[in-house]
Amino acid sequence: MEHKRSSCLSLSLVVVLSLVAGSCAGSGFGALATLAVFQLYPGPTVSAAPTAWPTSIAVQTPTTTGTVTLSEDSATVEVVARVSPAVVTVVNTLPPQRSFRGRVIQQPEAIGSGVIIDPAGYIVTNNHVVENAQDLSVILQDGTKLPARPVGTDLYTDLAVIKVDQTRLPAAPLGDSGVLRPGEHVVAIGSALGDFRNTVTTGVVSALGRDLDTGDGYQLEGLIQTDAAINHGNSGGPLLNLQGQVIGINTAIIRGGTNVAEGLGFAIPSNAVRLVAPQLIEKGYVTRPYLDIGHRSITPQLASYYDLPVQWGELVTDVPAGTSAAQAGLQLGDIIVALDSQSIDETHPFINLLLRYQPGDTVQLTIDRDGQTQPLPVTLGEQPR
Repeated sequence: MEHKRSSCLSLSLVVVLSLVAGSCAGSGFGALATLAVFQLYPGPTVSAAPTAWPTSIAVQTPTTTGTVTLSEDSATVEVVARVSPAVVTVVNTLPPQRSFRGRVIQQPEAIGSGVIIDPAGYIVTNNHVVENAQDLSVILQDGTKLPARPVGTDLYTDLAVIKVDQTRLPAAPLGDSGVLRPGEHVVAIGSALGDFRNTVTTGVVSALGRDLDTGDGYQLEGLIQTDAAINHGNSGGPLLNLQGQVIGINTAIIRGGTNVAEGLGFAIPSNAVRLVAPQLIEKGYVTRPYLDIGHRSITPQLASYYDLPVQWGELVTDVPAGTSAAQAGLQLGDIIVALDSQSIDETHPFINLLLRYQPGDTVQLTIDRDGQTQPLPVTLGEQPR
């Protein structure tokens, strides 16, 4: 029996993401410069960006010449006609579920969306859409189904690049998310609920620079908030401006807990795609700093339960011998409370602060050791692959 599930991150207003991109396991972790400092990065080849849609066009008839106003509705229609051929459905065939006798009882599928950014077949989607894939395929707008392979994934921005072995595909241009303004009209396209391919919804940019807690010790940062309807299955699909440019990759929605929530969708800025996608295409991963320790996040609840001296911080649970952390003097039981004077707190998780640096940077840690704070410089390494 085949089972499908559509992919889109959901959040609770009370708790956190109900479907997250992954977890940070083991004693070490990677880190990435935060979305707040994303720069324009030379991206993969994409179709030339279209010129801005005119506000009016001149028309000629046999008897008269006049001006027809191009409304927002007609601009939306033009955007959809231009970009829809570049929007795909991503089908992630997951490992089979077996009975206790070993017989396959289900071959589940996760359905999401993606957008072609390079005519050579490179497609951007979400990491959580393609994670744990046993097999990948994409369905084009015309219904053609093509096998796909993973190129690279990025946990901390929830981005992934996959590829199909076909060229001369329609590609969508990446816009500049740095010039977006709240109130600007946007269009979302994706496979709503996994079954309704190339569903179009519209709305506005509700806010910029939103951060969402993943529940795994880090936040998705600098997100675009929109009220364009985003449903399960829309994950990985494009958020577009009225120039037909991709200004975001849809990634998360908020569903109400005790409160009803509507029109709360979030997208990864296109400038993050410009930074991450070329590295995924070139190397299959994003270069990140690395602090070779085991650690556990401290919250006020945990601090109260264990009678810890701080409300927020990162408890050091392992310092392997011979590592840069050990050489710097970090010890088991130390609590890291700040990096370069930026305190760790609810809105500044340890991982996100670390993601601001690059391999080789020296970071001034502030640690609490036996109730006394002291500075401790540590040189960061590169996350092992």
